[in-house]
Amino acid sequence: MRRMKAKLIAVGERAPRWVAEGFEEYRKRLSHWLPLELAEIEPGLRGKGRDAARAAQDEGARVLAALPKNAWVVALDGRGRAWSSEQLAQRLEHWRGQGRDLAFLIGGPEGHAPEVRARADEAWSLGPLTLPHMLVRLVVAEQLYRAAALLANHPYHRA
Repeated sequence: MRRMKAKLIAVGERAPRWVAEGFEEYRKRLSHWLPLELAEIEPGLRGKGRDAARAAQDEGARVLAALPKNAWVVALDGRGRAWSSEQLAQRLEHWRGQGRDLAFLIGGPEGHAPEVRARADEAWSLGPLTLPHMLVRLVVAEQLYRAAALLANHPYHRA
């Protein structure tokens, strides 16, 4: 059986070093359970005289172009479903059973373009807090590692 892979597609470039190092640490830990690739998407142009909706639309087009073929798409969105770590592990087991690769999407400052939300198979909320988008990368990688560790009966997760 082919091993499932995941791709984190995130609007924004050049994460602070501490975020990049943390993400890399969890990506490495996760690699034997769920290989995780990061694709950074160039943000749309914003600022004086610029249309933020147009910027989000441009980002959305680049996000959709980066999707792996036939992937199950999970958009990180505050309006999505919040899962406990145990529930995320159950979702991961469900996704594995589908035999498709995964794509996790992190939008820009305005969130996801309508076309991206329409393409997503489901939406995942990290909770009611507003988090810096760069930090979301690290949280997603850590939570995917925790979910995989739970499924493998690894001692990382101690409730």
